[in-house]
Amino acid sequence: MKTKNVLQIGLVAIIAFASVAFTSLITKEVKIKESTINWKGYKVTGEHFGTINLKEGVLNFDNNKLTGGNVVIDMNSIKVTDMEGEYATKLENHLKADDFFGVEKFPAATLKFTKVSGHDAHYHVTADLTIKGITAPINFEMHVEANSAKAKIKIDRTKYGIKYGSASFFDNLKDRAISDEFDVDVAIKF
Repeated sequence: MKTKNVLQIGLVAIIAFASVAFTSLITKEVKIKESTINWKGYKVTGEHFGTINLKEGVLNFDNNKLTGGNVVIDMNSIKVTDMEGEYATKLENHLKADDFFGVEKFPAATLKFTKVSGHDAHYHVTADLTIKGITAPINFEMHVEANSAKAKIKIDRTKYGIKYGSASFFDNLKDRAISDEFDVDVAIKF
């Protein structure tokens, strides 16, 4: 009887080891200094664009297939690159203020993958994006090749309580209206 139990335990251990040994779950850390995020916001009279930095992040793989990930964005790093000097500084300060991203109270935004589907380097990602302490789901396409990943993401700022200049919430803005959506172009190295 004792021998039978030992054999069963041994068999279970071998099966458990084999399943772990043949699975190649890998977490790859994002190279922050080599990764970029470019943003573009739209208004009736034009557009503004700039950069923002990643603070940290990882991508998860199983047999070289993307399965998950999460990143933290440093909201204090918002830069305006379509203007210089005083005008760029004024817009950066406005974007950091409470009526936009409120970076003093919310210094980071997070993106956590909740579902990944696809293959051959082309993936459809569903993720929870948290800005200003508010979490809402977003969907985007991600291309992964070698040690890099790229995605173009459209974000509706009003889902995160950012209503400043939104014609969806305020009347009579005319040419001062700002689009509810802004674009983010992400290039990650890992």
